[in-house]
Amino acid sequence: MIRLREMTSADWPAVESIYAQGIEDGEATFETTTPSWDAFDAGKIPGLRFVGIDDQNSVVGWVAASAISSRAAYRGVVEHSVYVERNARGSGIGRLLLDAFIGAAEEAGIWTIQSSIFPENTASLRLHQAAGFRIVGRRERIARSGAGPHSGQWRDTILIERRSSHNGFD
Repeated sequence: MIRLREMTSADWPAVESIYAQGIEDGEATFETTTPSWDAFDAGKIPGLRFVGIDDQNSVVGWVAASAISSRAAYRGVVEHSVYVERNARGSGIGRLLLDAFIGAAEEAGIWTIQSSIFPENTASLRLHQAAGFRIVGRRERIARSGAGPHSGQWRDTILIERRSSHNGFD
């Protein structure tokens, strides 16, 4: 059984390891290295960072979000990431994390959650669509991959979003 809780600095080694797997696999991010805890912590919104913990008390997934802008007009718009440990993928952990994140975002007054997903990452696209995200569009050749099996290649991303049914529309 998976338990969810807010991410703490003590979780960083496991979170960083899972993040590094996403970089290595080449289907999760354009990043080429993981950040330091201080950089990660400074860039992610407190209260919108969760980890999934398995029966062995190990972190098997995480979700976090960043503000997309410091401008007041965009205060309710975030960009999120969800990562699952390589050996735990396909077991429902991503959905648990995403559902907890969406609930916390709604409570925090967030009106738009967005992300960019590589089109080849069909599992992530299916997960997000099942959680109420819609595809906004395709960004063609938006950047070159710097790590993993696609290193040096131009990559497309699929822009997705989930709009709140009640936040931000007063």
